[in-house]
Amino acid sequence: QVQLVESGGGLVQPGGSLRLSCRASGFALDVYHIGWFRQSPGQGREKVACISDYYSNEGADYVNSVKGRFTLSFENAKNTAYLQMDNLKPEDTAHYYCAIGAGCSDLNSLRGQGIQVTVSS
Repeated sequence: QVQLVESGGGLVQPGGSLRLSCRASGFALDVYHIGWFRQSPGQGREKVACISDYYSNEGADYVNSVKGRFTLSFENAKNTAYLQMDNLKPEDTAHYYCAIGAGCSDLNSLRGQGIQVTVSS
């Protein structure tokens, strides 16, 4: 079955960390661009991070609000992408999901169901 499944969300206090996982099944994840999106009530969808080349040293692109705090990585052996989120803030509270596509501006091939991240004391 071709799918993306996220895990690792939950409730965390401000300043804490979470690592989201996006496990791909039924296909090789590294032939696609992969990105993480988030959406909160009353807010539009926001692309948080995207990576084009898993094996280059350039790394991923990030929205300004998470630069220096979030890190997108990939583990080929597990066919899984990760979003490490550090120094979390209440404004990071949202429903997060991963998506793949032909480019970071075209992540429409497949998306996961998503997972909730809540940052609150």
